[in-house]
Amino acid sequence: MSWLKRILYRDGNRISMHIFLPILLILGGVVGLLAAPPAWEYSNSTEFCGTVCHTMPPEYQTYLESPHSRILCVDCHIGRDLILIQLTRKVGHMRLIVDTVLENYEYPIRSAEMRPANETCEVCHTPEKFSDDSLRVIHNYEENRSNDPYDTYLLMHTGGGSERQGLGRGIHWHVENPISYIALDPEQQEIPYVRVETADGEVIEYQDINSPVDTSNLEQYELHEIECTTCHNRVAHLLQTPSRAINAALQAGDISTDIPFIRTLAEDLLADEYFSTEDAQFAFSTLDQYYRDNYPEFYETGAPLVQDAIAALNVMYSESNYPEQELSYDTHPNNVGHLDSAGCFRCHDGQHISEQGEVIRLECNLCHSIPEVVRPGDIEPMIPLTTGIEPESHLTSTWLAQHRTEFDASCANCHTTSNPGGVDDSSFCSNSACHGGQWEYAGLGTPPASR
Repeated sequence: MSWLKRILYRDGNRISMHIFLPILLILGGVVGLLAAPPAWEYSNSTEFCGTVCHTMPPEYQTYLESPHSRILCVDCHIGRDLILIQLTRKVGHMRLIVDTVLENYEYPIRSAEMRPANETCEVCHTPEKFSDDSLRVIHNYEENRSNDPYDTYLLMHTGGGSERQGLGRGIHWHVENPISYIALDPEQQEIPYVRVETADGEVIEYQDINSPVDTSNLEQYELHEIECTTCHNRVAHLLQTPSRAINAALQAGDISTDIPFIRTLAEDLLADEYFSTEDAQFAFSTLDQYYRDNYPEFYETGAPLVQDAIAALNVMYSESNYPEQELSYDTHPNNVGHLDSAGCFRCHDGQHISEQGEVIRLECNLCHSIPEVVRPGDIEPMIPLTTGIEPESHLTSTWLAQHRTEFDASCANCHTTSNPGGVDDSSFCSNSACHGGQWEYAGLGTPPASR
């Protein structure tokens, strides 16, 4: 401490405090200025958000595996802005730390607020941009002894762009045009009311046939505008469904297709509800005894494959299920698509009707081509391009519900029609991807207004 004595005493005389205190203040200010930037950067880091600030390991772990794993958490939850504005927002978020310390929260944990998409997603993505059709190949496996693979081919009509440029169509049409809606639940899975403003200024209101919304007093409801996260709500925190997780594991070779009926057994095990992760791990371990007892000839050489499958199930479960936090793929549905949750069918379910009797169209090929199923040995399909040339009947808003009753010999002018309504993929009209699915979120019956 000799340096301090040299500062306090000069020629044996003590320096007065009115000189010493300013020196301390200046030193403190310099130290603060030097420490503030690293502290600010650390408080904005994903490590701080995911491991220090919150009690949300599921969100942090799924974020690390997401397409947005290089985007800071604060970019979406605080927003990119002036440091002073960010600081103000962050001070408001300090309540989360207090709630964490006091355990003042309920499971499953959900994000209480997000910055608007035009301040987050649209910093990188431009809604006005038109995107061409893109090919998607979805890998699936049969629920049979040999776990036979098959693929589903789709052309996704991403679209977008502005209608004034002749490009306003496809999936991203929704974010380029003013569409608002009322949701009855925080997760926005129940949407009974939709309002669309057309390019010429006309306003069309659609209501679910069982809607409780009082349209004469809309001020009592919160009206949301469709934006990126209306559909892409889990883009940075996706929890895979058991079916998709098992298909991906089989495709990657993490689970061998040589294991008899593993497609069915693995999904059943992964989809079951467990009180704890340890209970799930125990359930997965029973696969070993199951194959030892029921398939001894296979088990004699295939025991290592079964152990690999058990290890893969443990990993998949840990990535999408957190029983200690009452969180799973069911509690946080993904609104992209319409198979695992309502998704698109929240509005496009064939049951949202306008005063004019028009229905929000429930049409496969509005957003993608008619799915083509390809099995081993099949030649990849010739997926038809969308030309816009359709018979008048196809242009009615209830065509998907009506087409089975309107089926006649004229359909063969454009489509192969053997075994209509079947699932053997022998023709356009026997499509297993269409007729073999359980579309629980869509009302495929003809709406009362158009019967």
